[in-house]
Amino acid sequence: METPASQPAVAPTRVRFGIMVMLFVVVVINYLDRSNLSIAGPMLAQDLHLDPARMGWLFSAFGWTYAFCQIPGGWAVDRVKPRFLYAALLIGWSLATFSLGFAGSIAVLIALRFAIGALEAPSFPINNRVVTTWFPERERATAISFYTSGQFVGIAFLTPVLSYLQATFSWEVVFMVTGGVGVVWGVAWFYLYRQPGEHRRVNQAEIEQIRAGGGLVDLDARGGKARVPLQWADLRLVLGSRKLWAVYIGQFCLTSAQWFFLTWFMTYLVQYRGLGYVRAGFFAMVPFFAAFCGVLTGGVLSDWLVRSGMSVGVARRIPIVGGLLLSMLIMGANYVQSPVLVIAFLAIAFFGNGFASITWVLVSSIAPARLIGLSGGCFNFFGNLSAFTVPMVIGYLVNGSDFSPALSFIAALALIGALSYIFLLGKVERLPDRPIEEVAVVDGTKLPA
Repeated sequence: METPASQPAVAPTRVRFGIMVMLFVVVVINYLDRSNLSIAGPMLAQDLHLDPARMGWLFSAFGWTYAFCQIPGGWAVDRVKPRFLYAALLIGWSLATFSLGFAGSIAVLIALRFAIGALEAPSFPINNRVVTTWFPERERATAISFYTSGQFVGIAFLTPVLSYLQATFSWEVVFMVTGGVGVVWGVAWFYLYRQPGEHRRVNQAEIEQIRAGGGLVDLDARGGKARVPLQWADLRLVLGSRKLWAVYIGQFCLTSAQWFFLTWFMTYLVQYRGLGYVRAGFFAMVPFFAAFCGVLTGGVLSDWLVRSGMSVGVARRIPIVGGLLLSMLIMGANYVQSPVLVIAFLAIAFFGNGFASITWVLVSSIAPARLIGLSGGCFNFFGNLSAFTVPMVIGYLVNGSDFSPALSFIAALALIGALSYIFLLGKVERLPDRPIEEVAVVDGTKLPA
């Protein structure tokens, strides 16, 4: 008779990779709803008679609420399970996106972009929490790079489609289509997503594999039992670390280039490089596809370096610093006239930006385990200050037909970001939490210190 010891081990399921695909789809929708204004921008500006300065304010509207809702959004991520929170947010911001198609004034457009920014604010802290829960350390950069690639691949392949819809119908249709898709996926997320301990298809072997590799598989379960109010001491903890400030500064610089591509890019091609709407849509595919390749390459390389025995700090820094330095080549577009060469420089720069875009893995590795959401909210807050500052600064830097100061500005920020990761980060290791007697709260009652 076969004894338990001689029975073959049960192979771990691979449900976590399905979760990774779900996050990818969310990010595609997330970034289409951020960038659709960039696609509609040239025609919208013409219809509403908006000059570059006012377009800068409109492009920046999303960023104001997106940035300033990061910290409260991160706090909500630590308290509300992703299944419920993400579904509600997805449906909410998608309805606001759909409503943009009925806006007839800049005031209404700005108000709706404010709403979209506020509702999208917790999205990447949720992504980080899900990955920290579902993936061991050695797979985490690959998982993050895979879902992060959604922000580029969706735009790369769908920008020509949306540009065609705009040219054939109107700019309003762009918002209606992207908003409608988001509502459908919000409902799907609610029915499909579960945390590791509740998922019907995951087996115990996979849960133990994740746990043994450093995945916090019980994070959501613990969060459901403890009702920990927002404490200023927690905020001081995540704002008082030099390590976290290194990634805060670096993320601001990294996302600055992204916000150029998500806001001014199509306007740059159409108004400053003389391309038609449809042609510009096809040219716009190239940098976004390059960024998609960069994201996947950076994540796979970083995890391979970890598995090869390199320290986590070095393995994470190599693609981040290298990518930021490569993205400085965006300045090269200032010195060429051919649209093909312009796109070539922008594509190389955006490849570098994508290559560096595994930065969330550092938050996952550094933040105190209890404060993954709050740390992610602070990280995204500082990173996305660029969401409203960069579009506005570009609006004022653009002088007549000269866009070169704006691209030089983006290149300078990339250099600052690289220096932050080189000189400020230090050793990559999880920060200690405050003593448990200071933070433990059970059933709403704080334990005495």
